[in-house]
Amino acid sequence: MERSTVVRLTRPSRAPRRPEPLWREAVGWRLRRLRQRRGDTIVEVAVRAGISPQYLSELERGRKDPSSEVLAAVAGALDVTVVEVTTLAATDLRRHPGVVTGSVSRPTVMLAA
Repeated sequence: MERSTVVRLTRPSRAPRRPEPLWREAVGWRLRRLRQRRGDTIVEVAVRAGISPQYLSELERGRKDPSSEVLAAVAGALDVTVVEVTTLAATDLRRHPGVVTGSVSRPTVMLAA
């Protein structure tokens, strides 16, 4: 008895999407915007947060994932809450052109025996 498997994957009907930004990139971008709007330098915010300016720069560029403690310290140094930072970052992610909201189409799988 011969067994065969047929797998048919549906192809997207539109152009490929840009990759979604990572969470750390969205949070970092938002931290930078908040800092710039206040007119603060990286050094000023880093000193208030108790971290090095180099580390804050890496956070802002999305190179490092902040721990919850570091995120709280930086948010506090910017006079905002962690909830505000994360809500704004989530909103930024939703607005990204590569993000699909709602149901995601799944490939069609057909098996034949």
